[in-house]
Amino acid sequence: MKRLFSILAITGMVAFGTTNATTIANTNTAVTTVNTIQETTEEGAAAEETLGFHQELKKRFIEGGAGFMGIVLLCLILGLAIAIERIIFLNLSTTNTKKLTQSVEDALSSGGVEAAKEVCRNTKGPIASIYYQGLDRTDEGIEAAEKAVVAYGGVQMGQLEKNVSWISLFIALAPMLGFMGTVIGMIQAFDKIEAAGDMQPSLVAGGIKVALLTTVFGLIVAIILQIFYNYIIAKIDSIVNDMEDASITLMDLLIRNKK
Repeated sequence: MKRLFSILAITGMVAFGTTNATTIANTNTAVTTVNTIQETTEEGAAAEETLGFHQELKKRFIEGGAGFMGIVLLCLILGLAIAIERIIFLNLSTTNTKKLTQSVEDALSSGGVEAAKEVCRNTKGPIASIYYQGLDRTDEGIEAAEKAVVAYGGVQMGQLEKNVSWISLFIALAPMLGFMGTVIGMIQAFDKIEAAGDMQPSLVAGGIKVALLTTVFGLIVAIILQIFYNYIIAKIDSIVNDMEDASITLMDLLIRNKK
């Protein structure tokens, strides 16, 4: 009997110990699984946080579709190319008007018209070119010199404004292409609803996402080009004002030189 009780007691202890071990093992496994899930989630969040601006921009660009997004990108590239070329040209066309006028006046006083023309030949910019055309017509009279200055001023203004209209075209074209992509994306979404015969968010989410992305990128392109366009227009206005002031000053110099 004592041996039977001893066997039952040992069996109970072993069974209890096995149950506890199993419970502890399951608990440890659950904790390990939870920790793994948390680590994976944290790594994913960290990966999303570390996703740079360029990667995010590339991702959204691909999601927007290569068709309209490619055309919008082409508008941005062409618009920026023209804008940069105009900015470089306008900066090279900027002249120190006061210094040039003083140099021309000194040359007229000391060496005459030929010396003044030599100063203009050695100076870059539209103002120096206008001065040269006016000085070149002084033998024909003040009125002829004034007409030459006015005519050549119009030519120089046309060169300053060259290709600027293309920038305004791309500014208008980019958002219109974005809106067209929006309309096409909405049409695709409604086509999917019609084909499925049911209104499910998953059916329209893709089309609406493409529509919104094309609109956003079109507006971004228009905003960027608009900033460059306004700077170019302001620069042209500044140079044109200097040209007009310089033309008046040149006429005064020629009149004084004649006297």
